[in-house]
Amino acid sequence: MSDRFAEAPRPSYRLIPSQFPPIGLFETVARAADLEAVMELVGWTNDRLVADRIQRLPRDEWVYGTANASIVMAAFLHVAPGGTRFNGPDLGAWYAADTLKTAAAEVGHHLRREAVARGVATMARTYRSYSAILIGDYLDIRGEQALRPDVYDGESYRASQVLGEQVRSSGGAGILYDSVRLRGGVNIAAHRPRNIRDVVQADHFEITVSATERRIDVRKLASRRRQPRGSA
Repeated sequence: MSDRFAEAPRPSYRLIPSQFPPIGLFETVARAADLEAVMELVGWTNDRLVADRIQRLPRDEWVYGTANASIVMAAFLHVAPGGTRFNGPDLGAWYAADTLKTAAAEVGHHLRREAVARGVATMARTYRSYSAILIGDYLDIRGEQALRPDVYDGESYRASQVLGEQVRSSGGAGILYDSVRLRGGVNIAAHRPRNIRDVVQADHFEITVSATERRIDVRKLASRRRQPRGSA
């Protein structure tokens, strides 16, 4: 089986819980040399895991001095325990989808798992959406569920994390893959912060799930005043 590569859908979309407000740290510096001092000043490096992770990123991959740079870097520095589908716990990745519907299906799945774990009937959470242009050629494993069943496993990330970290260590841009949560949807795991361009915050959505049903209710919230480009 020979590897295929393709560009990511443009634009792509990402949903982030609104409970984690954007902190405009990386937007405030113009030089990599200033970044670590600013991180320490505002407390980002109080968490040794965050301090260690930024050192794992080569400086030429750091994103700073541009709008929403902190949102991009947070995806790599703040990582779920145990990692996620195509990254281990040592360094994160930017996950995005071809449409907001696909993005909602992905976050809704994890919200439902949280509801089950908490023993509650329903859960609702507010998310803010981002669009971005992802440049580079991505390992394209769309349509390969039968060839890579372990990578597409709906529960275990063991094999997919191995693949993702192999792509990262080889210098690859990331992985383009079929959504496991929405038939026909496409997801992207981007492993290079510098490839994430033109990040724009857009609408807010409330997503509600049931612990016992697969339905995901998505409600667009009233528009909030957009911040000017270049602000956090």
